[in-house]
Amino acid sequence: MLRLVNLLVVLMCSVLSFSAIAASEQYRLGAGDLIQISVYDEPDLSQEVRIGLSGSISYPLLGDIQVSGLSPKDLEDKLTSRLKGPYLLNPSVTVSIVEYRPFYVTGEVEKPGSYAFHPGLTVDKAISIAGGFTERASKSKIYVIHDAASDKSGRGEARNQVKIYDVVQPGDVITVEQSFF
Repeated sequence: MLRLVNLLVVLMCSVLSFSAIAASEQYRLGAGDLIQISVYDEPDLSQEVRIGLSGSISYPLLGDIQVSGLSPKDLEDKLTSRLKGPYLLNPSVTVSIVEYRPFYVTGEVEKPGSYAFHPGLTVDKAISIAGGFTERASKSKIYVIHDAASDKSGRGEARNQVKIYDVVQPGDVITVEQSFF
């Protein structure tokens, strides 16, 4: 019985760690994200940098690097391959997100504006952060425009109707329409 319990615990941990890895690989970097790049045993190559509007960063030895649209893992691989050989024998690069780009709430909310993103954010939480609905807000006409970096199509232009429990991504613009009744 104890073996079965141990096996179940190991399986649950594996599933949870796999889903965390999958979620981090799905996230795409974009303008406004603050990232930490660490190179093991190379403090001069380790830095904290905010991704610029062009979607690129300036990195020592390598110059400007386009990072918008890459996952943190993709950026690790890109930096590792470009540093390996001419500069380092076997670089160990880690990229982590220090601060996500903000999301925006507009329309019929008490305090429209930009707000800091946190993983696990849903539309209802985002509206709460923006002070909640106004008296004239429609609770069923809520739309989102995804940021181009996190939009799977890469365009970020489509305005999609969302439900209150849908997940918000960094850079999203949430609009709450006015109700006529």
